[in-house]
Amino acid sequence: MTVTDTEPTPDPSGAGRGLARHDVPDQLRDDVRLLGGLLGTVLTESGGQALLDDVERLRELVIEAYDEYDPSGENQGALEEAEGLVAGFSLERAEQVARAFTCYFHLANLAEEFHRVRVLRERESRTTTVVAASDDSLPAAFEQLVGEVGHDEALRRVQALEFRPVLTAHPTEARRRAVSQGIRRISRLLEERDTLHLGGPSLAENERAMLASIDALWRTSPIRAAKPTVLDEVKTALGVFESTMFETFPTVYRRLDDWLLKDQAGRQEPLARPFVSLGSWIGGDRDGNPNVTSEVTRAAAALASERAVAALRGSADEVVARITLDQDGTPASPALLALRQRQRQLSPEASDHADAESPSEPHRAALMFVAARLEATHARDADLSYPSPEELEADLRVIQESLLAAGAPRAAYGSLQNLLWQVQTFGFHLAELEVRQHSQVHAAALADLEEHGVHGDLAPMTREVLDTYRAIGSVQKRYGIRAARRYVVSFTQAPEHMAAVYRLARYAFPDPADAPVIDAVPLFETFDDLNNSVDILESMLELPEVQARLAENGRKVEVMLGYSDSSKDVGPVSATLSLHDAQQRIAQWAQRHDIALTLFHGRGGALGRGGGPANRAVLAQPPGSVEGRFKLTEQGEVILARYGDKDIAERHIEQVAAATLLQSAPSVEKRNAEATARFADMAAELDRTSRTRFHELVRADGFPQWFAEVTPLEEVGLLPIGSRPAKRGLSVNSLDDLRAIPWVFSWSQARINLAGWYGLGTALRDFGDVEELRRAHQEWPLFATLLDNVEMSLAKTDARIAERYLALGDRADLAEMVLTELRLTREWVLKITGSRWPLQQRRVLGRAVQLRSPYVDALSLIQVRALAALRNGNDDGLSEATTDQLRHLLLLTVNGVSAGLQNTG
Repeated sequence: MTVTDTEPTPDPSGAGRGLARHDVPDQLRDDVRLLGGLLGTVLTESGGQALLDDVERLRELVIEAYDEYDPSGENQGALEEAEGLVAGFSLERAEQVARAFTCYFHLANLAEEFHRVRVLRERESRTTTVVAASDDSLPAAFEQLVGEVGHDEALRRVQALEFRPVLTAHPTEARRRAVSQGIRRISRLLEERDTLHLGGPSLAENERAMLASIDALWRTSPIRAAKPTVLDEVKTALGVFESTMFETFPTVYRRLDDWLLKDQAGRQEPLARPFVSLGSWIGGDRDGNPNVTSEVTRAAAALASERAVAALRGSADEVVARITLDQDGTPASPALLALRQRQRQLSPEASDHADAESPSEPHRAALMFVAARLEATHARDADLSYPSPEELEADLRVIQESLLAAGAPRAAYGSLQNLLWQVQTFGFHLAELEVRQHSQVHAAALADLEEHGVHGDLAPMTREVLDTYRAIGSVQKRYGIRAARRYVVSFTQAPEHMAAVYRLARYAFPDPADAPVIDAVPLFETFDDLNNSVDILESMLELPEVQARLAENGRKVEVMLGYSDSSKDVGPVSATLSLHDAQQRIAQWAQRHDIALTLFHGRGGALGRGGGPANRAVLAQPPGSVEGRFKLTEQGEVILARYGDKDIAERHIEQVAAATLLQSAPSVEKRNAEATARFADMAAELDRTSRTRFHELVRADGFPQWFAEVTPLEEVGLLPIGSRPAKRGLSVNSLDDLRAIPWVFSWSQARINLAGWYGLGTALRDFGDVEELRRAHQEWPLFATLLDNVEMSLAKTDARIAERYLALGDRADLAEMVLTELRLTREWVLKITGSRWPLQQRRVLGRAVQLRSPYVDALSLIQVRALAALRNGNDDGLSEATTDQLRHLLLLTVNGVSAGLQNTG
């Protein structure tokens, strides 16, 4: 694909296209042009010049159509010509073209990701321990806190900081693991080309390798042959741990400590404490996923532990290679000599080997024995293995303190400290495996048990519920309480739903001494559940099991908030406002009861599921709802985007941690509290009006069936992107049991993104006071975040393409409601932000969307063609083979559009 003119105008009027080109950094433009040119070579070699000509002609037309874009939809000459071109493709050619554009997206995405890394590294080179890198960095947050609460209190807050990302498999990546690995290979070659300044034969070899990798990417089917298993999803997440997380988390701690200690860093005990605690639902979340069984949960925990211990062993080996200090200059302390004696008693052979390898190097010998014990732990050698990570940490502390006593602080606080941070962060379990189950499953299991008894003829699901508790007990015994103790209850709608968690535990473990430690976590998802949350929490406090845990854990309580179902329930505006109100009331409840509250945010990657930049969302939270603790789900689609590259992962963690620290700053709390009070009447009106408008659409007769007609909803269910079913078992006649993932995914595929904005336009228009709305945008962080996210959603929406999807359904009234609300939302959002087009004032993000949008249009036109043919299949008498071919083409475009929009659901 020749990419000499990739940048479409940011201005819908078509003016200023040349300026748009200059807005793209030269290095990024050169990378995209290079990769696009190599793709063009591959396409020509594979399909001949005719294939490249078809791809190029469609590319030119969609760019022209994007340039002539008119929100009224009147000027569509180039788009109609592109539509005609697509209609003339054979199905084989349409598939080739779709794959070509999908490949281009992967290449453009990796080029942009690498440019982000390039910019971060350039910024890093200009940063010292005296000057913070940016306003949203941890050092900048600390300095602001020092100015507001004093140094000692700021340091106390830093050391109490908690960031807890929880990896989830749904909606999981639309692209295959093989495709992701291919993209990484190309990315490494691009980095090699950029950083090593290759020339001559080396440059030629780099280009040959790039061509080979792009050719492999082009020839690799983007669609999996079968759905991944749950353990496949576990392994994918573990791959990210191995490639970045294990090294990245201590690097973030080290960077913070370097800032806090300045020139004393490495010579004094670190002030930074490990503040990232990784969690995972992959293998534990069984709500609506029959593939997650007790055996799978045990296997997931075992896989994670195996990777964690192996990584710790590798890290220990690196420390062994560096601690080569001899006895004369760095004598062993009495405590270290005692440790060496205990090690000899544990295994004379391993101890003799350590002494032989490290004569007169007692610290290194002790570390070699530690590494041997880690190897035994990995091999499950009971005689030599560590029974717990706490015992490992204790040994490392002895070695560290001996080095300090011998006057070697740099050895004590160097790589050895990194290993200690890794032990403290990951333990032997890597990530806490959290269990989730639906409240109605618990209710049915209890009814079954009460009728038949624990040894009676129980339903398979009841037995599985009990086995889940036994799996938690097994995981805790093997890997420690930290490995699995949280039990999330989906659709918590009554106090009994929390009591059921502990009642079922008593059935599973008649002897309380055998029972595992369980912290039940209520998940409030729907609009009504959020409103009733405090009443349910009040009743939860009366449970004896909860009172016992409060006494043991320092009165810590966790409450989860669901973003996706509340948005599907009442629309994005009401969901945002009701979530904010619920957080405020729950925080006040916690304060009344002297509870250390952690709110767990079930945020998605897509805007309709609570997505958007997490750091801005944190700063918009109500006072008292964060208090230095932030926990959220990292959806499968964004795990690689946020953690796949070490530099980007460090930046993401630091941004979120800085926002978490700052959210409780007096100035931030004051601003949020005052804005919430000042704009309360506006919020109530926006809530009421937007919800009414949303319900007018989704509660209209025949809406569920129409939704399934005008979007690829049913086909999304066929896409093998995750182990979880798309629906909770009922037909599309009811939206209640449709998961939020395909709800959002389907609207985004249709280029409508309705889940992210519908109802806001009417609410803003009916409120009417533009100046007051602009003041709210400037002064009310929650409203600003809402508009920012809606603006992003609108930027990825295209009314002209949307019309073609909506025309697939025989409901002109519903189609007109959607398009009218889209125009109204766009008009009022731009009026409030003072922009001429969405994301005009967010240069980097706007550029990314503009670069991709016309190419997404090309895939959307192919998708509409396939979808229309499938919808009319009975009338046209399509053969089974043709139907299969159309469905495959459609699924190819789903992958491509996901890559272009950079979100699935």
